[in-house]
Amino acid sequence: PVTAESIVVPYGHVIGNEKWRGSEVAQRLQGKVRLIFEDSLGLVDFHLSNRTCILLISEADLIAGDEFKQRLVRFRNASSLRGIVIVEKTQISDQYFFTVQKLVVLELGMVLLPVANQGEASQLIIQLVSFCVREQSRDCGTNPFLRKQRTQLAEPAMLQTVQHIPGVGKKKALLLLQQFGSIHRLCNASVSELEQVVGQIVAQQIHTF
Repeated sequence: PVTAESIVVPYGHVIGNEKWRGSEVAQRLQGKVRLIFEDSLGLVDFHLSNRTCILLISEADLIAGDEFKQRLVRFRNASSLRGIVIVEKTQISDQYFFTVQKLVVLELGMVLLPVANQGEASQLIIQLVSFCVREQSRDCGTNPFLRKQRTQLAEPAMLQTVQHIPGVGKKKALLLLQQFGSIHRLCNASVSELEQVVGQIVAQQIHTF
């Protein structure tokens, strides 16, 4: 299958794609979360819950060419899962990051989180898993009518993404997301619209970024 849409993730577990077995990120997850490997996850790298998953783009993926872009587009076109893209942004892969950012955030409307290495990626996955556990314990996401509650998981990830913009800390990131509602709308905001929220200097930094 393109994605394992029907997969059931046991409470508090992470299901990882078999291709990551033995990797640094898998080794760092072991002992911190209950990690199970599956070889039928298709395009997905890690399932955090029944509706949230991680697509991990490694430094090697970025350097190798456009195959990872095709994977992201296929995932977005064929999946109703909430996909969070983690990208390994290193000195070597930094030159490709802007292109990935444009594709993931602006064109596909997904959350993008850059990390320096697989160790950081594993820490991020652990944080997101704990959020999923809290979400599942409140029975959010099981009721199709609870649309507002179902979107809560994306908020911490979006908040972290916005904080990567120069001059934007947690407080300003919260104000920006409250004002614009999504990263897509934030990216398309004019300088004057941004100024009303964060002032002239930071508004210009955000617009340039």
